[in-house]
Amino acid sequence: MIDKLKSLSDNFLEDEILLAISLMRTGAKKKPSYRIVVKEKRSKRDGAYLENLGTYSPTRPTADINLKLDRVRYWIGKGAQPTDTVDRLIKASEKAEAASAAAASA
Repeated sequence: MIDKLKSLSDNFLEDEILLAISLMRTGAKKKPSYRIVVKEKRSKRDGAYLENLGTYSPTRPTADINLKLDRVRYWIGKGAQPTDTVDRLIKASEKAEAASAAAASA
């Protein structure tokens, strides 16, 4: 009986893992750069992560956004929720990809 309850509670905890796509700060003091990572929602900002999806450098003249959009779509399909800032970066990256695809086909 106790083993059955333990297995039920373990399954419940596994179902409760929430994933987030968020920014992880790297870089020196006053010179930020970020990794865009998939992590558990409850983990620390710079804590352990599951996968590195790209980088973001806001201090460059034109903010560098490098994203693996296929992996971003995969994780969103698995239930990962992007933060507001990451959602904005994903949209900007998709827009840039569509523009480069249109330029390549023209």
